[in-house]
Amino acid sequence: MADVNIELFLKLMNSEISSLRGVGVKRAEAFSRMGIYTVGDLIDHFPRAYQNRGNIRKLSEAIIGENCSYLLTVGTEPRSATLKNRKVLTKFRAFDESGTVEITYFNSRYLENAFRVGETHRFWGKVNRVGKRLTMSAPIHEFCVSENELPDFTPVYSVGSGLTQGFILEAITSVLIKLSENGACEVMPKELRSKLLLPTASAAYRFIHRPRNMEEIEAARRYFSARELYLFSLGMSMTNSKKRSGTPPRMSVSDVTPLLNKLGFPLTNAQSRSVSEISSDMLNHDLPMMRLLSGDVGSGKTAVAAAAIYLSLINGHQAALMAPTEILASQHAESLAPIFESLGYSVGLLLGSTGAKHKRELKEKIKDGSLDLLIGTHALITSDTVFSDLGIVITDEQHRFGVNQRAQLGKNNLSGLDPHMLVMTATPIPRTMALILYGDLALSTLDELPPGRQRVDTFVVDESYRARLNAFIEKQVRSGGQVYIVCPAVEGKTDDEGGDLLSFSPDGIAELALDKPKIKNATDFREYLSDELPDLNIALIHGRMKGAEKDAVMKDFASGKTDVLVSTTVIEVGVNVPNASLMIVENADRFGLSQLHQLRGRVGRGSKKAYCVIVSDNAGENAKKRLDVMKTTYDGYKIAEYDLKFRGPGDYFPNKNGNARQSGSFGTMINADMLTLKEAMTAAESVLTRDPNLENEENIYAAFLTRQLMSADEKAMQ
Repeated sequence: MADVNIELFLKLMNSEISSLRGVGVKRAEAFSRMGIYTVGDLIDHFPRAYQNRGNIRKLSEAIIGENCSYLLTVGTEPRSATLKNRKVLTKFRAFDESGTVEITYFNSRYLENAFRVGETHRFWGKVNRVGKRLTMSAPIHEFCVSENELPDFTPVYSVGSGLTQGFILEAITSVLIKLSENGACEVMPKELRSKLLLPTASAAYRFIHRPRNMEEIEAARRYFSARELYLFSLGMSMTNSKKRSGTPPRMSVSDVTPLLNKLGFPLTNAQSRSVSEISSDMLNHDLPMMRLLSGDVGSGKTAVAAAAIYLSLINGHQAALMAPTEILASQHAESLAPIFESLGYSVGLLLGSTGAKHKRELKEKIKDGSLDLLIGTHALITSDTVFSDLGIVITDEQHRFGVNQRAQLGKNNLSGLDPHMLVMTATPIPRTMALILYGDLALSTLDELPPGRQRVDTFVVDESYRARLNAFIEKQVRSGGQVYIVCPAVEGKTDDEGGDLLSFSPDGIAELALDKPKIKNATDFREYLSDELPDLNIALIHGRMKGAEKDAVMKDFASGKTDVLVSTTVIEVGVNVPNASLMIVENADRFGLSQLHQLRGRVGRGSKKAYCVIVSDNAGENAKKRLDVMKTTYDGYKIAEYDLKFRGPGDYFPNKNGNARQSGSFGTMINADMLTLKEAMTAAESVLTRDPNLENEENIYAAFLTRQLMSADEKAMQ
């Protein structure tokens, strides 16, 4: 660290992306759409895969139409010709010991001077056959004196509209050059890096962006995985040091029987146990409750939340329930308002889209104490939403509810007391993982389903079933059901997926995928399905749409106006549509098992028989083995344990833009085992013992990145 100028390094990492050569306004905007705003964001934009250009074939071994590398000697001088449409064709022949190929480039007259007879180049591209001749069209070319001087692996990045693989490669190369000249600050302490046998930061960046072999890729993967877990451990340790404090509202009445009588169904043993745990916490006058309620799909978290709300109300305090989306908040209000109003309590719904006059009236009632229960989105934590006597806050969300947001609710309580906190997560989290992720929260688990909850029959099929699948969609709609179809991407990708591509499966296993199945994207798939099934009303929803637009689409689907909803994983957790009877997941091998389980949980919520069809053309044994688990396992906790064992905890952590990482996000190749996580937590605790505020020089960069990660945590509800 001593030879690295920390001030200069941080300045470089914080520099706007437009500071790089060649990045003008349009390219900067294109980068921003990918969540890349600074040089630091760019260097942390890791490859999603690698082209294995070191796997060189002879022309006689070429597989027609498949990307591969060929080491060829230029046999004829390149010649250019202008066609009638003014396109310029540049052609020449090249050969190896097994044959000859004709190579063509379009509108690239300058290449006449790039190739000389007798030179050897490595060409990456597809060989085709025209009659008896072999041809290649616009292959990537690299001049070489000997085969060994070129890297085997070339990175493949996720790209957005307005950018190309080549430009991202060039931009990252310019940053790597600066890091090689000035060095990179270490994040992890030396003892942790030594124990885990990790490379230096500078080496890790080169290994992941410019690997020379598989060993360097693996070393980089281990480094950045450990770094991510170490930073999260720092943030969690700093949070946990101030976890339970404050003065809670006083409560003495614990009988929830009146509420239970209104529910119309008996609680499961798990629900009853969780209600007892919550009641015990809320009647503890020493500290405010901070509890996590983790439950499988359909396990009845809302009923437990209703009991917690009732305990606050019956003891004379207000309650607040926050949901991540307006439509989910509205559904909570629709189900809970009749129950609590029948018990004599007033209920309000506060959304970002609520009209100004009604919003003002709601806030006045909350402040003067005439409104008992307020349900809404993050609009509840604005500075002008002030409670008279808030007793409990319940958040229904996918991610952690940030410490700063809890503090904001405490400040907005005129009673001066610190409300109890119940966080509900819709993702089953193994106990070990929950204790690490939510170390500042006590844990309640709903590990059984209410009686009568039907099983969703699950099938794994490949593309050959497409016609039958379309017929099944039509059959479901004709019989009164509705259909979800989930794709891993929003729009089509411009980079070529074919060929000898080294990619990372959701298990974190590097595998060569020959002729890898193309990624289905929601936008194109909706168009395809509209052509195939023109009589059905087919809608599209994805995360890039504005909130109001997404809510409108979901409302139409929930009301039955839409037959089929083509989506990305934006519908993974959220709206309840009892009429939905079929879930189809395209390119299912691109998703984690826990994610597939959550998607499956979107159907089977009503009286209709429900089905989940998992579509994958991935022929790899790892992919088949993983997906077969979905056919036989319906316990979300067992599935989560499987994911944790084989994928590591990486997907549970938000990225610095506040989004949970998903296996469908191919830029994320970080996975880790529990041993690495435990070592990272031990190291973090040791560092914080010596330097509680991370002020020492060796911890400055770690402090900077930890703040980014924790601020992402705060964005989870926004």
